[in-house]
Amino acid sequence: MKVSIFGLGYVGCVSVACLSRLRHHVIGVDIVQSKVDLIGAGVATVVEPEVDALLSEGFQDGRISATTNARQAVLDSDVSLICVGTPSNRAGEHDLTWVEATADAIGKALVEKTSSHLVVIRSTLIPGTIEKNLLARLVRMDNPSKGSVSVVIIPEFLREGSAVRDYYNPPLIVVGTLGGKPDLAQGAIAALMSVDPEKIMWVQYQQAEMLKALCNAFHAMKVAFANEVGALCDEAGIDGRSVMSLLTLDRKLNISPAYLRPGLPYGGSCLPKDLSAVVAMAERNYVSVPLLSGIIASNEAHKQRMQLAVTKVNGCRRIAMDGLAFKSGTDDLRESPLVEIAEYLLGKGYDLKIYDPAVSTARLTGANQHYIEERIPHLASRLVADVEDMFEHAEVLILTRDDNELFDRAAMRENPPQVIDLTGAGRHIERAAGKHEVIMAG
Repeated sequence: MKVSIFGLGYVGCVSVACLSRLRHHVIGVDIVQSKVDLIGAGVATVVEPEVDALLSEGFQDGRISATTNARQAVLDSDVSLICVGTPSNRAGEHDLTWVEATADAIGKALVEKTSSHLVVIRSTLIPGTIEKNLLARLVRMDNPSKGSVSVVIIPEFLREGSAVRDYYNPPLIVVGTLGGKPDLAQGAIAALMSVDPEKIMWVQYQQAEMLKALCNAFHAMKVAFANEVGALCDEAGIDGRSVMSLLTLDRKLNISPAYLRPGLPYGGSCLPKDLSAVVAMAERNYVSVPLLSGIIASNEAHKQRMQLAVTKVNGCRRIAMDGLAFKSGTDDLRESPLVEIAEYLLGKGYDLKIYDPAVSTARLTGANQHYIEERIPHLASRLVADVEDMFEHAEVLILTRDDNELFDRAAMRENPPQVIDLTGAGRHIERAAGKHEVIMAG
């Protein structure tokens, strides 16, 4: 294919090199003449392993050119990649000056095209940017062939120092479209990314935009976490790197989807006490750990969001909740955020019933028995043993578990309850007379 690449900085330069190796004919486009001159001569604009050799090879084989003429580049290509920067402005938001100007230039040129054209956005954007700021610029109303213009976003995951390897072996290939469905140009996309079309994950624009921003935020958090751990270990005379090397060996819990999904706040007998102990250790040794300390504040803020959500019940007073222990399949009530929500509801005067098959006051022993007898004896009388008793009581059903069977039973009732979903799954119940929208915390 013939590919025009707009923006010859880090992502653009690497893309020119990698696409030329894949035998595509590449036109580099930039408003900075010096960058155009370098790429046009097969020379990199950035320092990155392997890029110089790939550019030299592509240039020698006649597959690389460069220009400042955006219009001609679009007319001479089948695909246009937007790789321009979105630096921070004074407010800390993305400065869209260059990406909007690029979209304008491509959109104006597309008015003259009679053949189909694919626009691939690789710039990092905040969710909503494509639909609010870029689509109308790229697919103009005065474009007679606007129906043949495809606009997708493919987040890039190129690490400096290993960008070429990352291009050819990305951790994932996510393509964002307006409806989240496969685009007609999926064959071209697969060829650009050098992947099997079956491995492409199709999502909506905003999901793809959010993914890239969150990946970078997560990476920043991991660096900060490791540095705080290192500082704390150093103060205690422990080899921090060895500890973190051991931590990352656990692929079942530490590096996994196990905890990385929106839902309830953390609780139970381990996470709260151990995190508090680590923070206390840091304070005792005068080590500042704002990230670790902030986790506690973040969890408390999430509890408050959920307390606010459970009171959005449109005047209903009879509430049922499908859990009390801190997570499904356990009877551990210690530090359970659901205990706090239940007490909050009782304090507000709601008539509450709780169904949790794993929690039975007749079977509780040890710490759990002590906890419910000493801390929350008033909640024991709120427990019901049968799920039907919960449904009979509920004007409002608070879902705390990923139990779709229970949700389906609620939806099939003649007068289904209003649903407040605290799991992050976004479930709702429809009625013949209308829809009860789910209320989500977070």
